[in-house]
Amino acid sequence: MGAARNQGRCFSTVLCTWAILKRVDFHLIAANLRESFRIIAASRSAGELRELEGVSIAAAGATFPMFNTAFLSSPVATERELKQRILVSIDHFGERGQEWAYWVCEDWMESPVRRRSRRVFENHGLRLATELPGMIAGSIAPPLRLLPPIEVRRVSAESGRDAFCDVGSVCFHVPITWFREVFDGRDVWDRFISFVGYVNGEPVSTTSVVAGGGVLGVYNVGTLPEFQRRGYGEAVMRHALQEVGSGTERIILQSTPAGLRLYKRMGFREAGRVSVYSS
Repeated sequence: MGAARNQGRCFSTVLCTWAILKRVDFHLIAANLRESFRIIAASRSAGELRELEGVSIAAAGATFPMFNTAFLSSPVATERELKQRILVSIDHFGERGQEWAYWVCEDWMESPVRRRSRRVFENHGLRLATELPGMIAGSIAPPLRLLPPIEVRRVSAESGRDAFCDVGSVCFHVPITWFREVFDGRDVWDRFISFVGYVNGEPVSTTSVVAGGGVLGVYNVGTLPEFQRRGYGEAVMRHALQEVGSGTERIILQSTPAGLRLYKRMGFREAGRVSVYSS
């Protein structure tokens, strides 16, 4: 009886520890994601940053609605609270006539609210655009295969911007004029640290790294379709993290379904989910 009771206590302790770690990981993911959009918005003359009741606004003032963003910034305990956070955001962007998106780190919401959240967003005219696993790693595992040679250059206001945008527009299926508009600020490259990988002088792959919220965030990981499945994306991402980080920081990202297996091989684990709703 005593052994069973002790096993029960140990199991409960493990569950409690796991829940605490998951909560910490979620806050790191949410903070870095919000910071990445704040950097872009702050770099543009049309950009705007606002803190409203339970909502953070980071709007680039761009045609591309995914960069005119609202985020939950505090816990949501009831469906009524969620509706209020949605209406605050609708009012903000409606006054400005901007198309926009709500990036929702779902762990902000209590479980009963989370289960009904999609319906609540859709009732307010916001459709689910994508769901992305939030992932975190304490360190990056060594590659399981020999990665191909690729020349990696850091993007600056003077060089690499067009190549970065050209690759991004193809990989993320966005008009090139939209992509260039978002990244037209000169200051953005100081903190939205970005890299382009070149094969035989041709830009083929990109990665960006943002330091914020106590972690490094990985963004804009993309490789042109004809160069995929050769290891170029992984090579550029590893180069970027090695150049930007000290090797001691935790690293976060939001994965697409296509990248999930690779990121798990690199040492990332799932630690939440980000849902993106579009107006």
